[in-house]
Amino acid sequence: MAVECAEIRRHHRVGIKDIAGIHLPTNVKFQSLAYSSVDTEETTEPYTTEKMNQVPGGYLALTECFKIMTVDFNNLQELKSLATKKPDKIGIPVIKEGTLDAIMVWFVLQLDDEHSLSTSPSEETCWEQAVYPVQDLADYGIKPGDHVMMEVSCQDCYLRIQSISVLGLECEMDVAKSFTQNKDLLSLGNEAELCSALANLQTSKPDAVEQTCVLESTEIALLNNIPYHEGFKMAMRKVLSSLTPEKPCQTMDTHCQNNETSSGTGQSNTVQSILEPFYVLDVSEGFSILPIIAGTLGHVKPYSSVEKDQHRIALDLISEANHFPKETLEFWLRHVEDESAMLQRPKSDKLWSIIILDVIEPSGLIQQEIMEKAAISRCLLQSGGKIFPQYVLMFGLLVESQTLLEENAVQGAERTLGLNIAPFINQFQVPIRVFLDLSSLSCIPLSKPVELLRLDLMTPYLNTSNREVKVHVCKSGRVTAVPFWYHMYLDEEIWLDTSSEASHWKQAAVVLDNPIQVEMGEELVLSVQHHKSNVSITVKQ
Repeated sequence: MAVECAEIRRHHRVGIKDIAGIHLPTNVKFQSLAYSSVDTEETTEPYTTEKMNQVPGGYLALTECFKIMTVDFNNLQELKSLATKKPDKIGIPVIKEGTLDAIMVWFVLQLDDEHSLSTSPSEETCWEQAVYPVQDLADYGIKPGDHVMMEVSCQDCYLRIQSISVLGLECEMDVAKSFTQNKDLLSLGNEAELCSALANLQTSKPDAVEQTCVLESTEIALLNNIPYHEGFKMAMRKVLSSLTPEKPCQTMDTHCQNNETSSGTGQSNTVQSILEPFYVLDVSEGFSILPIIAGTLGHVKPYSSVEKDQHRIALDLISEANHFPKETLEFWLRHVEDESAMLQRPKSDKLWSIIILDVIEPSGLIQQEIMEKAAISRCLLQSGGKIFPQYVLMFGLLVESQTLLEENAVQGAERTLGLNIAPFINQFQVPIRVFLDLSSLSCIPLSKPVELLRLDLMTPYLNTSNREVKVHVCKSGRVTAVPFWYHMYLDEEIWLDTSSEASHWKQAAVVLDNPIQVEMGEELVLSVQHHKSNVSITVKQ
């Protein structure tokens, strides 16, 4: 089924052209890791998986459900033929107007003539659905009368859906006229090949030199996170402004650079040569444009810690498109012996003005060894320099969630046909559920959010690694879990919420071994501990 889904879109397509004043050039082509290319041999799974009935914002079906293929696992000859079979060309009529974001796939498992299992999102199932994000279209808008075209194959043990395109009704009629005047094209033969040719005509592009930058879904969601980049830009500007004795040129742009280089007296050049640049180091994991944003805020020497060559090339192209002088952006790993020595001085006699650390993992957990990294970073800052974020507040609340309970542990013997496997299986349950979306989690809040923990990277004596928190119960019910998230403070006025709608972070939850019945007006005491980047939450009774 072809679907519209904003959540899939923001994790697999960069949907903006400018980020905090940085222009993304057209010659940098961002691509999801879950993209299945026709021209290259992919070694990763050409899809992602989601529980589509729990995706934040839901999804809209743009086509009827359609059959992709049938596989008989008892037919050895048929299974062997899949490896050499040419891709099937499929064209599906559109029934609703919307944005084509993905092809959602589920399966019907026929056990015998009478019994079957479905992995459809409309069924109560333990399975997720396969999601094939749609990318590289000139226009993702579709409407009734259009056809979604695709090629389906299973040549390398992966079900691949490739060459997704849209054949519009108007285009189909116009091109059909030209077919009547072109005998060569009529030799295409069957209708499926004809449809494919029409789709290719619609999606063909002029030759252009492009740099493909393949990103994880969380990295694409980060690029689409506007509040994140705007917040960092404001916070960095405040720090750099406080460190600047005088500001002959606050923001680097082409006009300013031209004035400096064409000055007859040479006074601007003298000022620039006397003033040392501010050194900014971004050691956050994955692809980040924060160093480029920092480079627009004055006389700054930004360093990026990206590792992959394609990411470095993409950042260089973005810098060039934004008129950065050559060699403004540096890649820090070229200056250090190995990754373990990442945190050190920019030069033997220099210190950093800003160091950006990754405090929270995309999964919703605290990064390992973050307090140790913060301790080293504090020693590498110039007077007045800052670590970003400066501190983090962890929030949580009490909830009743049957979904979390059932997904975290086997509940009794009824659902396992009387077999008492729960005591054994539940020994291996994880203490914390990660990658949660609280906005779509099926749960009943039993309290208001409360502050659970403070992690201070700049002022360590303010940390609260062990504390007891009293939580007022606002609604009667069974406490089954304590979901938690973070507010990351870049300074006292600028902070980022990891549970917000635009956030690229997910949330996590501690699921209780034994649910606790509570009544409205009661108080529960939570014991919260943070030790070596691990958080534990227990209920004191």
